[in-house]
Amino acid sequence: MQEAIYKILSADQWATAERDGVFTGSPVDDADGYIHLSSASQVRETAAKHFAEQADLTLLTVDPARCPPGALRWEPSRGGQLFPHLYAPLDLGWVVRAEALPLGPGGHRFPALG
Repeated sequence: MQEAIYKILSADQWATAERDGVFTGSPVDDADGYIHLSSASQVRETAAKHFAEQADLTLLTVDPARCPPGALRWEPSRGGQLFPHLYAPLDLGWVVRAEALPLGPGGHRFPALG
């Protein structure tokens, strides 16, 4: 597996994706025209910036090698960093792990990434 990439979503969004077999995006993803993802070095900042104080989150670990050619693009975003953007629905067959992302004192408690 190439270096994993990550998606943070609500537990409700994850439940819908599990039912449907695909995650089609959050309202922010829909507005921007792609699914926002993060690398291991970016995901904690993403959680703090966009999901602060939100409980009931799920962290998806995605294998980028499973994404179809051309669907995953690394594009400049926050501070000029390159972020992975998925221009396709996220097929659950590309997800290698889904874990709760609990909120604790000082922020979210992440599992080991990698």
